[in-house]
Amino acid sequence: MVSRRLFIGAAAAASFAGPALAAKPKHASKPKAAAKPGSLAANAKPISKEERQARIAKAQRLMGEQGVGALLVESGSTLDYFTGVQWHRSERVTAAVIPAKGEVIIVTPHFEEPSVRETFQVGGDVRPWDEHENPFALIAKSIADRGGAGKPLAIESTTRFYIVDQVQKAGNFQITPGDPVVRPCRMFKSPHELALMQCASDITMAAYARVYPQVQKGMTQHDIARLMDQATAELGGGGEGFSLVLLNEAAAYPHGSRQPQTVKDGGVVLMDCGTSVHGYQSDISRTWVHGRPSKRQRKVWDTVKRGQEIALETAKLGTPCGAIDRAVRAYYEREGWGPGYNLPGLSHRTGHGIGMDGHENPYLVLSDDTPLEPGMCFSDEPGLYIPGEFGIRLEDCWHMTETGPKLFSGLAKSLDNPI
Repeated sequence: MVSRRLFIGAAAAASFAGPALAAKPKHASKPKAAAKPGSLAANAKPISKEERQARIAKAQRLMGEQGVGALLVESGSTLDYFTGVQWHRSERVTAAVIPAKGEVIIVTPHFEEPSVRETFQVGGDVRPWDEHENPFALIAKSIADRGGAGKPLAIESTTRFYIVDQVQKAGNFQITPGDPVVRPCRMFKSPHELALMQCASDITMAAYARVYPQVQKGMTQHDIARLMDQATAELGGGGEGFSLVLLNEAAAYPHGSRQPQTVKDGGVVLMDCGTSVHGYQSDISRTWVHGRPSKRQRKVWDTVKRGQEIALETAKLGTPCGAIDRAVRAYYEREGWGPGYNLPGLSHRTGHGIGMDGHENPYLVLSDDTPLEPGMCFSDEPGLYIPGEFGIRLEDCWHMTETGPKLFSGLAKSLDNPI
């Protein structure tokens, strides 16, 4: 799936953000490249068949408790999460039926079947359909064959409406949201998942360390993004990476501007970059001033750094996610920013969940009452934005433990030592 940040970065890429492109669809027929010499991901292990089978068993237990007959999952990160199948979305439907009991069934175009099977890890049935056939009738029959007829059908939340509509008509199912099944699985990362996210974070920070001293006056956002992309690839980052670079006034707009910018003395350089390792994401932002910063720039940078610290200090087991956003905003308002989402100030949430998707549940936003539990992962990015001047964003990701939050990347130390 493509996050909002990646989508906007892609939209601006041709005229502003350079190589900050959305993740390309994953295609199962392309073998993964071997790790390059010097790759920090050389020893990273992909999620195993046994782990995916355990995920399916948990989802089936939840379906049984909720009286659900099956879960329908279209191509995307959740399909990968449960089955290992990495596939793009198109007008031709590829989807999995995960029944409350029994093996998974994947429905896919006939000519795509060999490619889909390449990453289908968990065992089960692949049922192909030819171009003149109705895939929705085949999905409905697959659900019935696994005992789901007459029971509610749970739908993974990103599944496109036309698929839901046609499957419902084909099988006369009672449709119910899939989040009560999917979220309790994906929200809590295993030690293996955390290790992959740590590896992705290490790669991004190592790439920052390479690029930071190379940034020179006169460079464009494209120049800097290319350096970051190259460093990330050399260090072992995956194909779903992004390098968003915002310079000077453009840094006041969280996802950029179409106006061309170059590095200048006293100008802000904001970089928001990430990569993936075996499908698990990093997302780290760093901001600094090229040359001598002004007192105002230094004050804003220090305020954002303190906002990050307050977010982590507020994060305790059982604390609602929204309380973290509320604590940061209260501090900013005392400092004269806002109020609320007003500018100049913090116009977006304090953070987002992260895992296989760059943005996923739960969120550090006022309206999210989800209590913090071990294994949940978030970004910490309470930026401050001043339209017409500049913006500062510092972002690091962390996961909740029994003893409190643990960072994947250490917070930036100071404006003079941001990496």
